[in-house]
Amino acid sequence: MQSIIKIGQRFKFTVLTDDVPSERQAVVIRVLSNREEGFGLDVDQYMSYWVEAHELPESESSTTLVFVRSTDGTVYLDGKATDITVLPDAD
Repeated sequence: MQSIIKIGQRFKFTVLTDDVPSERQAVVIRVLSNREEGFGLDVDQYMSYWVEAHELPESESSTTLVFVRSTDGTVYLDGKATDITVLPDAD
């Protein structure tokens, strides 16, 4: 499955299993395939692609967030289902 999200793209996300879900924003820094992530062909049955992002606002100590999109379209952050909305480009 091809990613529609690109490097530099901003998006908002909510971790659906948090006790008090809150909407947060992030910016994409890398998009990786299963092969680029170092996984074999069997993972293609479960995962589509991986997105590394920094939460906004960025700081010197920004932690890289790793989102994974499964083949059924569900997005996960740290193993938790996450709702993602890609924001329009600021062009």
